[in-house]
Amino acid sequence: MTTASTPTPRAGGARVAVQRFGTFLSGMIMPNIPALIAWGIFTMFFIPKGFTPNADLSTIVGPFIHYLLPLVIGYTGGYMVYKQRGGVVGIIATMGAIAGSDLLIAQFNAAALAANPDASELGQVHMFIGAMILGPLAAWSMKRLDALWDGKVRSGFEMLVNMFSAGIWGFVMAIIGFYPIAWLVNGLMTVLSSAVNWLVSLNLLPLTSILIEPAKVLFLNNAINHGVLTPLGLTQSEAEGKSILFLLEANPGPGLGLLLAFAVFGIGAARASAPGAAVIQFLGGIHEVYFPYALMKPSLILALIAGGMTGVTTNMLLGGGLVFPAAPGSIFAVSAAAVAAGVPNLLVVLLSVVLAATVTFLVAGIILRASRKRDLLAQDQFEAAVDKTAANKGKSSEALAGLRSGAAANAAVGAGQAPVQADLAADSIATGALSATRRIETVVFACDAGMGSSAMGASVLRNKIKKAGYGDVSVTNKAIANLDGSEDLVITQQQLTDRARGRTPDAVHVSVDNFMNSPKYEEVVDLIRDQHES
Repeated sequence: MTTASTPTPRAGGARVAVQRFGTFLSGMIMPNIPALIAWGIFTMFFIPKGFTPNADLSTIVGPFIHYLLPLVIGYTGGYMVYKQRGGVVGIIATMGAIAGSDLLIAQFNAAALAANPDASELGQVHMFIGAMILGPLAAWSMKRLDALWDGKVRSGFEMLVNMFSAGIWGFVMAIIGFYPIAWLVNGLMTVLSSAVNWLVSLNLLPLTSILIEPAKVLFLNNAINHGVLTPLGLTQSEAEGKSILFLLEANPGPGLGLLLAFAVFGIGAARASAPGAAVIQFLGGIHEVYFPYALMKPSLILALIAGGMTGVTTNMLLGGGLVFPAAPGSIFAVSAAAVAAGVPNLLVVLLSVVLAATVTFLVAGIILRASRKRDLLAQDQFEAAVDKTAANKGKSSEALAGLRSGAAANAAVGAGQAPVQADLAADSIATGALSATRRIETVVFACDAGMGSSAMGASVLRNKIKKAGYGDVSVTNKAIANLDGSEDLVITQQQLTDRARGRTPDAVHVSVDNFMNSPKYEEVVDLIRDQHES
């Protein structure tokens, strides 16, 4: 008799928690990147140092960054927690924090000027961090309050209660934002800005690559990037016209250098697939495609760190920076955000990309060359074992041929990638189910933001399924946070599968190492074919 297994605690709980937190922050920032780009364009053209200075149109730049951007972030954070109702309460609370911060700054400047008429005044603190705190907090508390009187309101008074409860609670949260949150965020921004200035003054900013590059590969970078670097970068950009902080994580050079090293020094399918991955990473800005190449040899993270430090050092010494965040991290987005500060700045940024790619390529090449004989031997031993098994069987076997091609594909995206059957077994253990027999009608690729790598993977599999004649199967992409349980099969990168399974425990979950070229896509097509033909 078969019994269901009890779910066991999963390893990497802290890693998953940081990923989830970073994804939540990313969910507030990424949808509003178009607004950041629009602000950057206004800055690029109309401020006094812009390409076409315009005194009238330049007046939109200050209110845009000080009011509009924090407010839309606050609304988005609230919407993520409690839809439109949460967004409205979140935006009210964020306005309270903006006004409270302005009052604190005005009081500080008045006291400083009274003591010393020649004292320099503090500039505005933009409430990006305040919005990321208050938007979700206001929405979550509103949701809890609504639950208290849910079903208890007399018929005919529902709209009255809904409108006034949200307005009153928004008022309360605005007061909270005005006093404690504004004071807290102003102090936090002062500490973080001082820390960055300290690193810059001692020429230590390149050391941040020791933290950022490994964090990127493990999908832990969003908490750093959107929680710290983006708010500080926007403040620095407004004050100085550009910010190096936008390039600490977005520089496409290290990833390009790593993939080029595989294209030259790699073996098997890893070498064959690297050029295509380099095009997607460098031109398309989907950095996730190079993560599996780094994870298949963790020592290659040293190459990424060396390249990242080189890029940061170049920009630090020559004054390179971006006017607004480059998202996605394509060379086109980076160039657009760099040229906004002038052509000389663009040349510095491009130099930092080239040097970062070059250093990464050289270090990764040394590492790959040092292990080349061992890698070739391991590949030859596996293929010899497959050949021996086929000889013992006495005839050709599609399964054994699949092992050979699958092993080659795994070399491209990380060794040890289990087949779909292993994913189904993992689902059975995690959910207590004995088998995964639900009919596959909806396939969803899920990643952190639901915009980059998952969109690419969905496009690849959608074409495969259509060619197989099953166009009725829906293949889409989403952010993990937006999974709602309606999905039949969810495909994620291996580092994100635990989180996706937590959102949709009843779906079939398939883990891949690379959305671009995974042997599991054929297995998914076979699974769908078997279901349709049975």
